[in-house]
Amino acid sequence: MDAQPDTDRALIEVRGLRKEYRMGDHVVPALVDLDVDIRQGEFVAIMGPSGSGKSTCMHILGCLDRPTAGTYVLDGEDVSALGADALADIRNSKVGFVFQSFNLLGRASALANVELPMMYGHAPRRERREAAEAALTAVGLGERMHHLPTQLSGGQMQRVAIARAIVNQPEMLLADEPTGALDTRTGFEIMALFQQLNKDGITLLIVTHEPEIAAFAQRVLHFRDGRLVGDETVEEPRSAQALLDEGVGARPEAEATT
Repeated sequence: MDAQPDTDRALIEVRGLRKEYRMGDHVVPALVDLDVDIRQGEFVAIMGPSGSGKSTCMHILGCLDRPTAGTYVLDGEDVSALGADALADIRNSKVGFVFQSFNLLGRASALANVELPMMYGHAPRRERREAAEAALTAVGLGERMHHLPTQLSGGQMQRVAIARAIVNQPEMLLADEPTGALDTRTGFEIMALFQQLNKDGITLLIVTHEPEIAAFAQRVLHFRDGRLVGDETVEEPRSAQALLDEGVGARPEAEATT
């Protein structure tokens, strides 16, 4: 993952985006008239209270859902009205997902879990294996790739999830509360990994309710009642690796490490 980002190119272009849900006779607006551009290589945090629209926004940007109205152009292609099969192809080729709950297959090794996205794309077995091994090595799990999730710590499971998300070399990585189930230091280790991936060229969007996690991003989008109410540039994002080097959140030696 050594491609450098073209920071002058808009990877995401959203105009007038709306998402509504019907509940009986009522229409519930989840996202209202969203206009936003995200450039290739940006690291963006999405914040807001529960029900603010931040998760709905991420689902649409990740092609997991379609808007009710408006346009969404991803990497030059209008994906607003694409069908389910076309959206699935885009998800598998251009988008990687990381979730708070890891979503790993419990009976499959770390290596097998990471190979999954390439299986959906019908990649040859040898190609899958080599790419999965490279991804696990990139996230620091080269020596634990044959372990089951039950044999890994929370931080290690999240690293497996990240390796799975990047194995197809996506244009962007979407992470929904990726540190929510982790202790402070492990969360910082994951953020250090995200910052390195971003430095290597991946566009990164993270949904979080924690200001200290959002402070690692270069830009913060604030949502409230389905609307984008703030778009803040972080002049000097925190360095997760620097905090780790300072011993912030250090655990006793007896505790499991990542």
